[in-house]
Amino acid sequence: MRRIGYLQYVPALLATIVSLAAAPRPAAAQGQLTVYCSVLNEWCTLAVQEFERKTGVKVTMTAKGSGETITQLRAEAANPRADVWWGGTGDPHLAAAEADLSVAYRSPMLDQLHPWARKQWEQSGQKTVGIYAGALGFTYNTELLAKKKLPEPRCWADVVKPEFRDEVQMSNPSSSGTAYTALATLIQLWGEDKAFDYLKRLHRNINQYTRSGPAPVRNAARGETTVGIIFLHDAVAEAVDGFPLKAVAPCEGTGYEIGSMSLIKGGKNPDNAKKWYDWALSAEAQNLAKQAKSYQVPSNRNATPAPQAPKLDDIKLIDYDFAKYGSGTERKRVVERWEKEVGSLPK
Repeated sequence: MRRIGYLQYVPALLATIVSLAAAPRPAAAQGQLTVYCSVLNEWCTLAVQEFERKTGVKVTMTAKGSGETITQLRAEAANPRADVWWGGTGDPHLAAAEADLSVAYRSPMLDQLHPWARKQWEQSGQKTVGIYAGALGFTYNTELLAKKKLPEPRCWADVVKPEFRDEVQMSNPSSSGTAYTALATLIQLWGEDKAFDYLKRLHRNINQYTRSGPAPVRNAARGETTVGIIFLHDAVAEAVDGFPLKAVAPCEGTGYEIGSMSLIKGGKNPDNAKKWYDWALSAEAQNLAKQAKSYQVPSNRNATPAPQAPKLDDIKLIDYDFAKYGSGTERKRVVERWEKEVGSLPK
């Protein structure tokens, strides 16, 4: 009797085995990869999850700003700990290429990219490539602005007015690519001495220099500052989440970033690094940005920007000199001048 009872369950057991065998499984383990990520944490995490699922490569990810990352790459040059630097403003990626901290690579995905992304690759000696673009500007909290009866800021000239005393935040150019882009933008708009005069006046209105570029957006969204100097797509992300923010492209004109990606020289997993590089340039990978509520303009022509993403054609963009301001020597000089003449000033 026991044998008959056992046999009656055999068909169901076989069906279960067949079902499990037919079910989709994660890719088999294919080694490892270490990525330094300089975009929003949510996008870093989603990209890692999708890449691991697709390739079976185990990814260790560290998220930090682009200014901090290039400092770390310099410190680790003799014994690199990472394989890929993904995201962050393009200027420090160009500086890394100049300092021989990254390696040249021609991806089969290049033909799918916008010209501005390929130009980044060409200017760097094929050592870095554009993965997205985003315009610089500022954001303000509409509720705080109304409560404090402040005028709507529309131009760079507005946020240095006396009524904005202690109402503005920006990141620190020593650690943030966003802030360095702001310095380089103002210099290209007005010339260096006039730009530094402006930055000294702006300093009086700054309530905090944050460590990361997106921090002023989050702080403005939560009412901790009225105005933040930021990349516009970061403000859009908070506004989409329901926070009372408005993004502004300054009337005088503004600079922009080409968020970039580089293979780190001496990385321990070069083959998997190239897998990530090629995948990250695909439309499939770049479309993940929308899921992570990142609203940059993707570099792959076949990727679809989110409808809320700032439209670069509608913004007065300067002819940003990526070659000059991506130079490590120029970056060091400009940041050191800011630290000496602006960052050290009393409040």
